[in-house]
Amino acid sequence: MIRYFTAGESHGPALSAIVEGLPAGITISPENINNELARRQQGYGRGGRMKIETDKAVVLSGVRFGKTIGSPVSLQIENKDWKNWTVKMAQFEKPDADIPAITIPRPGHADLTGMIKYGFEDIRPVIERASARETAARVAACSLVKAFLRSAGIQIGSYVSSIGSAEATSSSHRVQELLEKGAETLAREADASCVRMLGKENEENAVAAIDKAREEGDTLGGIIELFITGAPMGLGSYVQHDRRLDAELASALISIQAVKGVEIGTAFENARKPGSQVHDELFPGTENGPSRKTNRAGGLEGSMTNGSVIHLRAAMKPIATLMSPLHSFDITSMDAHLSHIERSDTCAVPACSVIAEAVTAPVIANALLKKTGGDHLDEVLERLEAYREEIAARFKRQ
Repeated sequence: MIRYFTAGESHGPALSAIVEGLPAGITISPENINNELARRQQGYGRGGRMKIETDKAVVLSGVRFGKTIGSPVSLQIENKDWKNWTVKMAQFEKPDADIPAITIPRPGHADLTGMIKYGFEDIRPVIERASARETAARVAACSLVKAFLRSAGIQIGSYVSSIGSAEATSSSHRVQELLEKGAETLAREADASCVRMLGKENEENAVAAIDKAREEGDTLGGIIELFITGAPMGLGSYVQHDRRLDAELASALISIQAVKGVEIGTAFENARKPGSQVHDELFPGTENGPSRKTNRAGGLEGSMTNGSVIHLRAAMKPIATLMSPLHSFDITSMDAHLSHIERSDTCAVPACSVIAEAVTAPVIANALLKKTGGDHLDEVLERLEAYREEIAARFKRQ
C-alpha cells in the first residue's frame, strides 16, 4: 500500500517527503510535480511568503529514466526564506543573539495547546510545524500518486464554490459538462480563475470580499468542491470500520490545516429531506453498468464507490492569523494581550482546493491496489481492465 510522510519546518532549510508503495513503471516528470506545487501557490489573497518561495521539488530516489522503480521516492523542496531564519531557527547550538520568545498564542491556532502538550516555553516550534507550509511537501508527494491514478483512467479535480459570503451562483450544468471530460478538465478551468471559481461574476464577487477582508485586517474561509472521475464500482469495503472508503476520504480532507468540515454528496441537504427525495434510484443502464439520474450519495454507497462521480465538499475556516488581532494572553505573565501576529494570507481557499486534490489521491490509489494488487503499473492496469470487463458482463442485457 502507498503511504507518505513529510518533514520540515516552515522556516527551516527545506521540506521533504518520502512516498512508499508506488508500483514500478509510473511515468514521472519534474514538470508534473512542479506544476502541482505552482498550483498550490496561486490564488488571490495569498500573503508575502508566496513572493519569496517558488517551490521546486528535487527527486532524490525511487525514479530512474523517468519511471518509478518500486522503491521509496524521496523529494526535497528548498525553503528560500531559510537564509533569513538561520539564527532564529538554528538547529544545534543556540545563538548568542537575543531571540525573543513568542508567548502570546493566536485563537484558533495550534499555538496554545501545542505549547502545553510539548512543554515549550516559546510558541515558535509549534508555529513552524503546524504551519500550512507543510502542505507543499504533501502536494509534491501526492502528485506522484495522481500520476499513477491518471494512468488508470482516474482523475481528481476541484473548484471553489464560496469564499466568505461570496457564494457562487448555480454552475451545476457547467460542472457536469466538464466532468464528462474528466475531473482534471474541471480543475483546469478552475485554475484559470484567480480564486478557482467558475464564472467571471463569481470570481469578481470573491475578489471584492477578499479585498474588503484585507482592508479590515480580517481573513476568509470557504467551501471546496472535489470530484473524482473514472473510479470503478467496488473500491472500498463495508466489512470493517477501518476499510470504509468514505471514512478514509473524510479523514484525508480533515487532515488539511484549517479544514473543519467534510461532506459527501449533498449530505447536509439530504438530512433535511425524506428518503424518497434522497436516495439515487437505479436503472438498468448501459454496458458500463447500472445508471442513476441523480448523485446525491456523492458516488459512495455502503462506503464503496458505486460507479458514479465521487463528490466531496470541504469547509475551510478563516486563517487564524489576523492583522487586526483578537484577544489573547501572555502565557508567561498571564496578562491580557492582543494575539501574536505572524505573516499570513487573507484567504488561502484556492490553495486548499489543490491540497484537497492531493491528499485524496493516496486514499483512492490504495483502494484500487487493494482491489487489483500488482507491483508494476502494467499488472495493475491489466487487472483493472479485467475487472471493468467483468462489471460490464454482469450488467449486459441478455
